[in-house]
Amino acid sequence: MKRSIFLKQISILTAGSAIIPSSIMAKPTYLKKLLPEVGIQLFSIPLLLNKDFEKSISMISKMGYTYLEFFGPYYFSAQSAKDNIKNYPFPPSDNPISGFYGNQARDVKNVLCDYNLKSPSLHTDLDTLENHMGELAKGALECGAEFVVLPAIPPNQRTSIDDYKRIADRFNLIGLSAKKEGISFAYHNHGYGFVEKQGIIPTEYVFENTDPDLVFLQMDIFWTLAAGQDPINLLNKYSNRYKLIHLKDMKENILFDGDGESFKEWIALFPNMTSCGKGVADIKGIINKAKEVGVKHFYVEQDMAQNPQIVLQESFDFLTS
Repeated sequence: MKRSIFLKQISILTAGSAIIPSSIMAKPTYLKKLLPEVGIQLFSIPLLLNKDFEKSISMISKMGYTYLEFFGPYYFSAQSAKDNIKNYPFPPSDNPISGFYGNQARDVKNVLCDYNLKSPSLHTDLDTLENHMGELAKGALECGAEFVVLPAIPPNQRTSIDDYKRIADRFNLIGLSAKKEGISFAYHNHGYGFVEKQGIIPTEYVFENTDPDLVFLQMDIFWTLAAGQDPINLLNKYSNRYKLIHLKDMKENILFDGDGESFKEWIALFPNMTSCGKGVADIKGIINKAKEVGVKHFYVEQDMAQNPQIVLQESFDFLTS
């Protein structure tokens, strides 16, 4: 090849590279982080927060987490929720064991800002959602949240398929009420509701009989697997309904010793929780599907974690590798 022709071809190739789509020149998929940002559900560390709220927030920030999710009750919650927290397996304490740990919503937001954190969502309770939406929305918006999430339907209100039919109607009303206040409502699953009742799968009934523009979903991977369900199938089936997800891995593939209805069954499986990437769950596959179908917020949760400084750091490192 003549030198002049060779140089001409090189100049064409060089010029062409300037117009190659950025997607082609982008970092290969296998080198990208699984998640660019990771959140944490504070039920992972309630005792640390109870002991020293700001120090615990600082610890979360130093680990690399950039957002978090509170769990109630709060100072604006219904009295029934404040009474119910006494049934949780926490040691006796004169300090708040949940909510904002004695802080007002605006003060919480200031503390989070100091440590480059945000709180896109709050867990709350059914009574507060139905009867105190105004106060709940005000507190949520003041601390920077966009979602208020129901973590569980009270046991005495999910004993029959008729209960679930009523719940679907109630969820629609809650979703509408939340929207009017400028926030969004989501429902978080535990393991109950996946066993057929009178020819109907209760959870499916609720999902399929609530307005997708008013009632969003938060999947808990661990409880979904413990109920014998496939998270990826659910994400596909209810695409664009799931907006938040709880990430927790399982040491072994163990199902509930029953139908997942009782708090006792949940606590029995706490020891089977482990750091993301150290168990049997297809965490990467679930996350990739979740991103595909519209999940916005990913929270690590290891309920009342033992050695939280270690296990929560392990989860963060796996999810951002």
